[in-house]
Amino acid sequence: MATVHLRIGDLVWGKLGRYPPWPGKIVSPPKDLKKPRGKKCHFVKFFGTEDHAWIKVEQLKPYHAHKEEMIKINKGKRFQQAVDAVEDFLKKAKGKEQNSDGKGDSKGKKTPNKPLKILDEDDEDLSALKDPSEKDLADSDPEPSTIERLGAGPGSGFKWESSPVKDDPHFHHFLLSQSEKPASSMEPISKRLKIIEEVTGSTSIQAADSTAINGSITPTDKRIGFLGLGLMGSGIVSNLLKMGHIVTVWNRTAEKCDLFIQEGARLGRTPAEVASMCDITFSCVSDPKAARDLVLGPSGVLQGIRPGKCYVEMSTVDPETITELSQVITSRGGRFLEAPVAGSQQLSNDGMLVILAAGDRTVYEDCSSCFQAMGKTSFFLGEAGNAARMMLILNMVQGSFMATIAEGLTLAQATGQSQQTFLDILCQGQMASTFVDQKCQNILQGNFKPDYYLKHIQKDLRLAISMGDMANHPTPMAAAANEVYKRAKALDQSDNDISAVYRAYIH
Repeated sequence: MATVHLRIGDLVWGKLGRYPPWPGKIVSPPKDLKKPRGKKCHFVKFFGTEDHAWIKVEQLKPYHAHKEEMIKINKGKRFQQAVDAVEDFLKKAKGKEQNSDGKGDSKGKKTPNKPLKILDEDDEDLSALKDPSEKDLADSDPEPSTIERLGAGPGSGFKWESSPVKDDPHFHHFLLSQSEKPASSMEPISKRLKIIEEVTGSTSIQAADSTAINGSITPTDKRIGFLGLGLMGSGIVSNLLKMGHIVTVWNRTAEKCDLFIQEGARLGRTPAEVASMCDITFSCVSDPKAARDLVLGPSGVLQGIRPGKCYVEMSTVDPETITELSQVITSRGGRFLEAPVAGSQQLSNDGMLVILAAGDRTVYEDCSSCFQAMGKTSFFLGEAGNAARMMLILNMVQGSFMATIAEGLTLAQATGQSQQTFLDILCQGQMASTFVDQKCQNILQGNFKPDYYLKHIQKDLRLAISMGDMANHPTPMAAAANEVYKRAKALDQSDNDISAVYRAYIH
């Protein structure tokens, strides 16, 4: 019986609960993160995700020895991307070693591994990658652990030990955005979600398995309706259809429905008809007035609501609008849930939205497969209105941040500094993010194609400021940003991306 010793830097396959084996690398845990008691385990960063976890040694396999076996049993798109990331990692490391050969001892020495900063770094430092055959350990390495194989050949007789994720709190702490689905999506949602009691007393639920990347979702047999095929709604509906949901669509501009009809959606003539035909009807429109009109207007949703029918409001609106809609829907015997989404058109298309839900908990559970199809994470925040509040706060921060970045870019130009250099420096610091990089690059290229409409972020800022007023809480930063966006709107930038706020500073 062969024994495999694993240590920091080794590439592995990690198995967590019901999730399929995933390629990762053993790394140093943060100094303030304690190792789970009574368990021999390693801290693993998973390729292709921002996920980290303590993994028991019996749930780890050496990467190279079991690569072929794993590729045969896992066919998901995101899984393949993760494997490709490992291979790229190895090629870069090999190239680095070749380049260092013969350049002298001082240049050939390897630097010690740096402690991992969770979710702050992409762990792309090639000096941290060790070949599995290396024996030296950094001082901070956890004690060597072993994996026992039942046979000598790759994949021969190796069995994963069954271990539920919920046994170890560290797993959920780092795995809130799993890229692959568990083998079964039909178990009660309460078993697949993490419940966190917050200081406020509200309950949030974070889905650890809510990404629709590999198509392994079992769609609900409930009939789904969707109203509003804008930037966000179009991507959501496309993913619902891809994952096998039965969807009936309606849009104020009927031509937008044609593409989805070709993809297998059914056409509803009015919001009332969609609500009456479907078990769960979602809506995603531009603002509070549009949301109210959709429900309360002629041939509106309310006319199609019957006892037991579910209505899910995904628009970003104020809490007062949510309260009103909840009351009128439930007065007809309907069930109501709000579920605004954090993200952009690209994230909507990719099925990587973050869903903030509140209202009827049973509706939230009924929407499980839908939320998995459209997003990577879902939170349940308690009573109706809480999701609207949280969404407005998030968009207030995003809008203010975007305005500040635009201000920095234009100030750099005004003082004779290179805007590209400013961006390069910014993306090497603590504020580095895909959001900053993409938005700034688009600004420098003059590309303001909407990923999230400027007029909508200004609306969200206005609603957040009003919410602050009602709570007697100052929002001076948001108020200042709001004025900049209002100027951008006056310059005819409403239908451009939020990054077009840049133009408010140069005109």
